[in-house]
Amino acid sequence: MGKTGIGMTAATTAMAYPSYLALYESGELARRAEEARGRLEACTLCPRVCRANRLKGEVGECGVGRHALVASHGPHFGEERVLRGTRGSGTVFFAGCQMRCVFCQNYEISQLKWGSETPPEELAEIFLDVQRMGCHNLNLVTPSHVVAQILEALLLAVERGFRLPIVYNTSAYDSIQALRLLDGVVDIYMPDLKYSDSRVAQKYSGVKGYWEVARVAFQEMHRQVGDLVIENGLAKRGLLIRHLVMPNDVAGSKKVLEFIANELSRDSWVNIMAQYYPAYKAHEHPELARPITSQEYREVVEYARKLGLHRGIPFEYPD
Repeated sequence: MGKTGIGMTAATTAMAYPSYLALYESGELARRAEEARGRLEACTLCPRVCRANRLKGEVGECGVGRHALVASHGPHFGEERVLRGTRGSGTVFFAGCQMRCVFCQNYEISQLKWGSETPPEELAEIFLDVQRMGCHNLNLVTPSHVVAQILEALLLAVERGFRLPIVYNTSAYDSIQALRLLDGVVDIYMPDLKYSDSRVAQKYSGVKGYWEVARVAFQEMHRQVGDLVIENGLAKRGLLIRHLVMPNDVAGSKKVLEFIANELSRDSWVNIMAQYYPAYKAHEHPELARPITSQEYREVVEYARKLGLHRGIPFEYPD
């Protein structure tokens, strides 16, 4: 297919920045958008493979039909420093989700689907609005179930002058087919590796095979963009990994870190997050019904250092 096709390497995509500009110029971005749109007819764009005809308005397992649901958009200053910079990361929060996390801190958006139906033309305008606000990047939050809608909107936005780098902010329950459609489109992948045990993921997030799916997804993301590259204090390209420490080691954090260090790269940028609290339905599960302790967090951070992970690892602990 040539250097702009699916499967091109990080080295070839690095010739244009943001990376999707080369795909737009070659016509490949339009082809990807059309392919993704066609897959909505019997939707296979996420690992649930629900085969809903979303083109005709059927709602998939994600709770979303033909058009994306957008809850909000604008500069966000709570993201990692390398994303937010001085002008904020330009978040677009998509409603609906293919996961069912009982502890979701954004459950009104993900589970209750508080959002407005947004056709591609309107979504493209939102992307442009984020750019006009002066944000450093376009941060797509919970995008896995709306890959087709994002590609459609991106094509329209680029035609109108959109040029921000794209951050794909995901729970890592992403299909390899969808990720390959995004090869050369996404500049920064920001997956949250939630669990290292699929049985635990099914119990608390209602999905099958999470660990197996996420491992393949992480490897594909890393193949596409490599380790995080930072220039002038801002992330330019690469993989920025998040992991939320959970009470009673529900997440299986040590195994998560071993995977990152041994199967991805010890130069991976890893944000070990301490902000768990029992939101949504977490109180129905005694093992999830409390915040983490400082000792639980400290043990995970120290294990990361022991494995040789060093980028993004904090040097201070929460009280």
